[in-house]
Amino acid sequence: MKGAVFPMAEDRKISWPWPDTPAESLVQRARTAATRAYAPYSGFKVGAALLTSDGCVILGCNVENASYGMSLCAERNAIASMIAMGHLDPVAIAVVGGMSGTPCPPCGACRQVLMEFNEDMTVVLESPNRIILIKAYELLPLSFSLEKRHE
Repeated sequence: MKGAVFPMAEDRKISWPWPDTPAESLVQRARTAATRAYAPYSGFKVGAALLTSDGCVILGCNVENASYGMSLCAERNAIASMIAMGHLDPVAIAVVGGMSGTPCPPCGACRQVLMEFNEDMTVVLESPNRIILIKAYELLPLSFSLEKRHE
């Protein structure tokens, strides 16, 4: 699988400028969040740990619904919690799901939501041999955007 899923991540290094919260620690927090997921239909539990610029770590997990379209992904859950807590400045997000060590990248809808808040956000994924760091804009290079009229 090496290089096949995230070739850009294999070709170069992305710096990790948050020494107080190592990427591995963010992955561990996402694993903890995944244990809290509500996934009675698929059994596929996903966790996310979102890091803000001031060092706050906000957890999210997937919440399924019998009407699948109503389900909430871990990443969007974390973003919603971030907003509710008064933050608007995510810098990194770790996402884990399924078998430990298998990359679990955000779905298309989550990629678009991540781009809404920081296109340069670092996305942290597990792999069997190492942590993968990739930028949100690399996961969704042609994201949709509108001019913001009210902030």
